[in-house]
Amino acid sequence: MHSARESLIVMDAPPEQEDCRPFIRIAGFLESMQLNAPRVMEANLDDGFLLLSDLGTTQYLEKLQKDPACAESLYDDALHSLNLMQNRGAAFQSRLPPYDDELLRFELSLFHDWLCQKDLNIEFSEDDESNWQKLCDSLVSNALDQPQVFVHRDYHSRNLMVTDENNPGILDFQGAVEGPFTYDVVSLLKDCYVQWPQSQVADWAYSFYGDVDAAIRQQVDESQFMHYLEIMGVQRHLKAAGIFARLKHRDGKPGYMADVPRTLGYIVELGPRHDELGFLVDLIKNRCLPMLRVSL
Repeated sequence: MHSARESLIVMDAPPEQEDCRPFIRIAGFLESMQLNAPRVMEANLDDGFLLLSDLGTTQYLEKLQKDPACAESLYDDALHSLNLMQNRGAAFQSRLPPYDDELLRFELSLFHDWLCQKDLNIEFSEDDESNWQKLCDSLVSNALDQPQVFVHRDYHSRNLMVTDENNPGILDFQGAVEGPFTYDVVSLLKDCYVQWPQSQVADWAYSFYGDVDAAIRQQVDESQFMHYLEIMGVQRHLKAAGIFARLKHRDGKPGYMADVPRTLGYIVELGPRHDELGFLVDLIKNRCLPMLRVSL
């Protein structure tokens, strides 16, 4: 929708399918933080229509694919905005749902149920189930032990827009929670849709750490930060791979399955540094990825 002065977006979210209120509430939080998210100009909750400011048409992913040389600038902006979200979001995070044990375990179940069982027909033995539960316990503890902050929960190249001012534009934030401080940064740097060399990821990660709140740095040194981040990424990538399989089977959207090998590859990379991931790395390398190569 265009007016004489600006372009606006009409969001159609039928109330029986989606509740607009979390989107409106969190958009207000982000605006209060002076971050660049769509502003809600008008709302008709009865019919599920919102009128939003327009952040343009260029996703980070599109820009990075066309011009990889711009990565340094784009990621600097994205990391800066993420630091602001965590620091300024301290005033709002207690009003968000918690990223708690129940939610973390549900997300992990998506990999087990939708990718392994539904898509790949992998059957878990009793030993497999026992090892899986031990792994889930470890991943959940890693998340809950971290300092808790305002978490976007889907902060990556498809949900960031390239904007001329106050870059980036931030989308798809309605699932925000109060949760672990490494979740969004690993989502951004170990993106399911675009991959960077491990050395570059580490440089960006340490740059982010250098700007986190001083109180967090007093609790978490660089080594512990990187451990938290890497293991947090395992939970994130298992969840994402399960969602991609669910999109295929439940929603008739198979296209995301092409991103599953990259997504699970991040976990395999961690094997030499994290012995506790042995069961999972073996499962992915020797059972999941070979079957995915056949099905793709």
